[in-house]
Amino acid sequence: MSQRGVEPHVFVILGATGDLTRRKLLPALYHLRDQGILETRNILIVGAALPEMGEEGFQLRAFEALQQAGWQNETELRAWCEECLFYQTLHEGQPQDYEALAQYIRRLERIHKMPENRVFYLALPSERVSTTMERLDQAGLLKSHGWVRVVFEKPFGHDLDSARGLNTTLHQYIDESQIYRIDHYLGKETVQNLLAFRFANPIFESLWNRERIENIQITVAEDLGMEHRGAYYQQAGAFRDMVQNHLTQLMTVIAMEVPVSFDAAAIQSEKLKVLHSIVPITQQDVVFGQYKAWQIGDQTILGYREEQGVPKDSNTETYVALKAEIHNWRWKGVPFYLRTGKRFPRKLTQIVVTFREAPTQVFRSLDPGSIPPNKLLITLQPNEGFSLCFSVKSPGRPFQLSEHALQFDYGKAFGQLPEAYETLLRDVMIGDQTLFVSAEFTETAWRLYAPLLAGEKMIHFYTAGCWGPSEADALLEKNGHRWALGW
Repeated sequence: MSQRGVEPHVFVILGATGDLTRRKLLPALYHLRDQGILETRNILIVGAALPEMGEEGFQLRAFEALQQAGWQNETELRAWCEECLFYQTLHEGQPQDYEALAQYIRRLERIHKMPENRVFYLALPSERVSTTMERLDQAGLLKSHGWVRVVFEKPFGHDLDSARGLNTTLHQYIDESQIYRIDHYLGKETVQNLLAFRFANPIFESLWNRERIENIQITVAEDLGMEHRGAYYQQAGAFRDMVQNHLTQLMTVIAMEVPVSFDAAAIQSEKLKVLHSIVPITQQDVVFGQYKAWQIGDQTILGYREEQGVPKDSNTETYVALKAEIHNWRWKGVPFYLRTGKRFPRKLTQIVVTFREAPTQVFRSLDPGSIPPNKLLITLQPNEGFSLCFSVKSPGRPFQLSEHALQFDYGKAFGQLPEAYETLLRDVMIGDQTLFVSAEFTETAWRLYAPLLAGEKMIHFYTAGCWGPSEADALLEKNGHRWALGW
C-alpha cells in the first residue's frame, strides 16, 4: 500500500447535505486533519447539492456535525470550517447549474493557487450517478491539467445488467484508474491487517489450506431493524445489501492466494481469481429469512412486515445464509458459510476459521468428540482483534480439558483506530486503489449470484432477537458443522 503524501486538490462532495456527509465524510476529513495527514493548505472541500444554502449555512452544518461527532474545541472547528469548506447550490441539477459549479471550482483554484487536482465524491443514490456524470462531463470538470478521481458508494448496480450499464456509463467519461468504488468494510484496520496476518506470518500461511481447515464462517450481524429505510430495503433485501458486496469481499480476502506484490493490481487480481473459482451456488445451498415480531416484557419489537414503508405481504429477505465452495487446489472441499441478517441479538462482524480435529483421540478418559476444534476468530466489529482458541488441561483431577484463547485487541494495543472512511478517503487522495472494488469484480460477483436472485425465494421466519431461522442451522448440520460465535 502506498506511502505517498496528499497533493493539493479540491474535494467536491455531490449530495453534500445528506446523512453520509454529516455522519461519515466530514468527521473523517477533519480527523485526517487532526492527525496531520491532511494539511489545511492542501485541500478545499466544496459541498454541492440541490438545496439553496450559502457557504455560512454549510459551514454551520459542518460545525454542528463535527461537534456531534465528539470534537469540542469551538475555535479550531470554526477556523477549519471557514478556511476549508465552501458550497455551491445545484438548484435543479440542470446543465447550467453544473456549469456554474465548474466556474466556482475554477475560481477557487485560481484564488488559492491550487493545481487542477479534483476528487468528486458522489454521495448520491445510484440512479442519479449516470446523469451526474453526464453533467460533470458537459461542464468540463472531468478533464483537467491535473488528476481527476470519482468516488461511488454502493450499491454498484441492482443486478448484473444494471452493473454492466453503470460501468459502461462510467467508462464513457473516465477510465477505470480514476474510479473508486467504496466498500467501507475493506477500510477497516482488521481487514487490512488480515493480509499482513496471512502473508507476514508463515506459521498461519502454512495452515491456510484444505489439509488443515475444516470450514470458514463469515457473519455480519446487525441488531437494528429498518430504521426508516424500509422503502430502500424493500428494493434491495439482505442479499443485495450485504452478501453481493461486503460478505463476498471478505470471503475473497480470506481465500485469495499470495499476491506477487502488495499493490492494488496484484491484490485485486487474486481476489478476482477466487470469484472465478467458486462453484455455482444452488437454491439448496441458500436460506432466506425474514424477522417477525418479538415481545419482551412490555416492549414489542416490530416484525419486518410491520416496519414503515414495507408491504404487509413482503417477501423481501432480511436474512441470508449460504454455502460456497471454491474449486481450486487450496480450498477444494472446504465449505465457506456466509450469513447476514437484521434484528440479531447483537451487532457483530466476525470470521471464524475452524481447523480440522486431531486424527485420533489419545485422551481415553474423555468422550469422543468432546474436544472442541481449534478456531481462529477474526473480529471486525465491535471490538476489532484476533482470538486463537485452543484446549488446555484444567487443574486437578479428573483429567479434563477446557477451551481458552490467546487474544489480540487492536484498541488495547494501538488506542483508537482510524474509521474505515478515514483510511479510504486518504487512499483516494493519494491514488491507491488497493481497498477498492474493480468493475470486473463487481460484474463477476453479480454474475455468480444472478441465478439465486432470479429464482423463487422461500422465506423462513425467525423471531427478532435470535440468530436466524432453524433452516440455516440445518444447512450446516447436513455437512456435520454448526455456526460458531465469538469468544
